[in-house]
Amino acid sequence: MEVDTQSASAPQPGRRGLHRVIDASCAPAEDRLDPSLAGGSHPDLRRAMEALLGEEQVHARASDLVRHASDASPYRLVPQVVVSPRTAEQVAAVLRHCAEHGLNATFRAGGTSLSGQSQCDGVLVDVRRHWSGMVVEEDGQTLRARPGTVLEHANAVLARHGRRLGPDPASARAACLGGVVANNAAGMRCRMERSAYATLRSATFVTASGTIIDTAAPDAEERFASAEPALAQGLMELRREVLEDPQLTDFLRRKYSIRNTTGYTMRALLDGSTPLEIFRRLLVGSEGTLAFIAEVVMDTLPIPPVLGLGWVHLPDAASAVELVTQVRELGAEAVEMMMSSSLVSAASRLPGAPADWATLPPDGVSLLVEFGGQDEAEIEALQEQMRRCAAPLSPLLPVILSTDPAVMALGWRVRSGLASDMALNKPVGAVNVNEDVCFPTDRLAEGVRDLSALLTHHGFNPQVVGHAAYGNMHFTLATHLATPEGRQQYSDFMEAFATLVVDKYQGSLKAEHGTGINMAPFVEREWGERVTGMMWRIKQLADPHGVLGRDVMLTKDPQVHLKRFKQDPLADPVIDGCVECGFCEPVCPSRNVTTTPRQRIALRREMARQEPDSPLTRALLDEYRYEAVETCAVDSSCAEACPYGIDTGAMMKSLRVAQASPTSQRTASWMSDHWGPVSAVARAAVTAADLVQQRVGTEPLALVTGALRRVASADLVPSVAGPMPRPAARKLPRTASQEACAVYFPACVNRIFGRDPGVQGGLGLSEALVSVSARAGRPVWIPDDVDGLCCGTPFGSKGYPDARDAMYVRMARALLAWSEEGRLPVVIDASSCAQALIQELPSHLPADLAERFAAVQVMDPTRWAAELLPTLEVSRRLDQVTVHTGCSARQLGQAADMLRICEALARTVHVPIAQACCGTAGDRGLLHPELVASATEQELADLGDSQAYVSSNRTCEMGLRQATGKPFESVVLLLEELTR
Repeated sequence: MEVDTQSASAPQPGRRGLHRVIDASCAPAEDRLDPSLAGGSHPDLRRAMEALLGEEQVHARASDLVRHASDASPYRLVPQVVVSPRTAEQVAAVLRHCAEHGLNATFRAGGTSLSGQSQCDGVLVDVRRHWSGMVVEEDGQTLRARPGTVLEHANAVLARHGRRLGPDPASARAACLGGVVANNAAGMRCRMERSAYATLRSATFVTASGTIIDTAAPDAEERFASAEPALAQGLMELRREVLEDPQLTDFLRRKYSIRNTTGYTMRALLDGSTPLEIFRRLLVGSEGTLAFIAEVVMDTLPIPPVLGLGWVHLPDAASAVELVTQVRELGAEAVEMMMSSSLVSAASRLPGAPADWATLPPDGVSLLVEFGGQDEAEIEALQEQMRRCAAPLSPLLPVILSTDPAVMALGWRVRSGLASDMALNKPVGAVNVNEDVCFPTDRLAEGVRDLSALLTHHGFNPQVVGHAAYGNMHFTLATHLATPEGRQQYSDFMEAFATLVVDKYQGSLKAEHGTGINMAPFVEREWGERVTGMMWRIKQLADPHGVLGRDVMLTKDPQVHLKRFKQDPLADPVIDGCVECGFCEPVCPSRNVTTTPRQRIALRREMARQEPDSPLTRALLDEYRYEAVETCAVDSSCAEACPYGIDTGAMMKSLRVAQASPTSQRTASWMSDHWGPVSAVARAAVTAADLVQQRVGTEPLALVTGALRRVASADLVPSVAGPMPRPAARKLPRTASQEACAVYFPACVNRIFGRDPGVQGGLGLSEALVSVSARAGRPVWIPDDVDGLCCGTPFGSKGYPDARDAMYVRMARALLAWSEEGRLPVVIDASSCAQALIQELPSHLPADLAERFAAVQVMDPTRWAAELLPTLEVSRRLDQVTVHTGCSARQLGQAADMLRICEALARTVHVPIAQACCGTAGDRGLLHPELVASATEQELADLGDSQAYVSSNRTCEMGLRQATGKPFESVVLLLEELTR
């Protein structure tokens, strides 16, 4: 059924409220969008793209241009238009049009690139939206995938076969396979033989002229030579030149004996013996400047059955590098090196961090080492060998290798948090430039020492961290690139850096981050005039019109890396620390329907760059209300994914407060004060809807609500996109306070909505929870006065803080009374409600009440069910159950409990790969069903054929039911049923 949405282009009610917050602008910034683009892309360009692709695949509004104008790099280029082609043929059509009209094009998937290679001022081709999907082949030996497939999702699918991909960059949660291959991304465990270059078996690509080739096709060589004769012949000529020059051949082999992503992957001329085999290899690391990679087939690697992780703390870099060599020879999967001083703050900041880290000296060096083995015994043997190797080097603390998942998770959290710490410590208004370098491994200690000294000399943070096993180190430059002084500081450092790395160490100026705009002016410095000239010949052969990735990889402008920097204005304290890395995007429920957290932030910053109340600012505001504020689920999934913990949803909540009128605030407060009657009316409405759908189906309901949404408001009237739940029982089960082990507060949503309409008979949720608790010997008590109380989320998420806080106070007092000041725990049968009472309510209470409330222990249904499980006997196990662990349960740390319960109830527990927020967010998904449809799109493709589908939040279960057609219900209901 087609769902309706509010138009985002027409002026929206509430814009004046947003103005109250957003009009507090700073002076117009140099990098602001040209005010003449208030109407979006040039009409001729928009019409031309729509003729090629269709209106829905062309994004030409001002807000579309702004939200795609940022990536994880320090640069900001605004595209003329953004397009989302669906097929390789459409990509070819776009490229041909660009060639004919002198336009440049850039492909963008995850947008996690650090060197500016996923931006352009021409046609930005989005290859994330319609380009995800994968097929596991040869029982996991290979993976066929499209370029918009998130690397982490691909590895999760392969893990079911005991396999994974070779590249493992830190951005795996957001980086897409197209970018991984196009950048030749590496990572912590990626040896040379595991790289994208080494493991790419075949590819389908689209050349700049529009030729489409699958390199695995039997006639691929002939088709390539016929369609691209100059390119094919030119590549063979270049190969001949290299092979005829032994000195050049040796130079290339030496350069690629360590990681190197500066310029094109010239070893392809040595490794490929035919034009197509050379070109396929050249595409790896080409950053989209030679062709578009439409599909890849990659060889995979086995996952070690057992992993062990350990720390070794040594007095200096020389000792650390000596040990790196030895543990690498022992077969270490990863060896990460960092300054010990960075662990001192972690000792006080991270729960579970060893206290003795606080004693580490500032000039010490720490190694994080990971080993893989067939069993625990092998890991123990490796630990002993590592301890013996470290002993002569005077380790500062005992050397321990652990297989405990919690210890391992902490180790990698510390490692990934180092970059976050460096980024967050940047001066206000500064921009971070993330650089990487590769030294020959036998000179790593000397290289790190010199690099740290160079950073200090130029006024930058001297912290250097990285993949020591490969000589690949990372560092962050924080400077005010908007000022002449800041640009000069950066320029001076880069010149000195190039001299140090190339002249003294013969290293790589880029090891895995890609050349991009950032290092393009230094390609000749590293490779010399002859090899750089060969690279230019490759570019000219493959892209004679200069369509692809202008100034990326190769440039004629020696100052291009010093131009068009971001100038992030201070827009909102919640989001001012964002570096626009994009890690939040794959988990955002609105990612495929409106905007992502990164895009919400980019748009908010653009409004701060502009003149207040200008035509462009008004256009952005008009679109922002629906595109950003109304379709945000405010579920904090973005904060979980963000390396800096930025919760964009919190900013959206504050904007909802700003746009709420005094009348709506008073109405919300009245509803909060009269929640009992309001809930009764809501339950009556559900009862009436159920009677209608039983007699005439859901279509008449959908028509009626659809009409009301058009007449009134899509933000007030919920949609009916499918079968609605039955009403909950009018009366709650009878319970007694005597002998009760816990207080049970049935969430108001579960007092309104009952079982799935497809379920015949059976207990309701409150009856099931009471029954299974008694069966487990842990009886619960439902107080008589639960009506009229609520967790406060419906008011807080909609922007009604007064109504929320009043409900919080009433709720806290009731919980204190029921629990006898915390003597009894409190069980709530909806995870989101429990989360609100645990994580939100305390900070909004008066100080004296908050102090008392700290004694109250609140449990969500998953935690309570897990506590009941040991004393229950499972009478029947299902073959398979599909689990959706909602945002709230996950953020409460209950994902493991949910799995443990389901593993006891079913032989197979299926967790969909791309599982994230379902987008329901209370009634948000009912008001905006397009949000749920978008959020569950990928999860729907991997639901599995199960006998039961479980979660722990009723509105989420309703949203999942409407989006997938599967009867998702509370895990408590399944636990009760299978333990009778």
